[in-house]
Amino acid sequence: MEHDLVRRLTWSAMLTITGALASILAARLTAIAYRRIFNEEPPE
Repeated sequence: MEHDLVRRLTWSAMLTITGALASILAARLTAIAYRRIFNEEPPE
């Protein structure tokens, strides 16, 4: 039973970390594209 709980917690942690990194990467790439298209800083 403990092994299953550890596996589920590990999976949840990995999924959370991956989602956070993907969100940060998407925001940065979008900001870069916005700057190149409009030649100005993106709105906050």
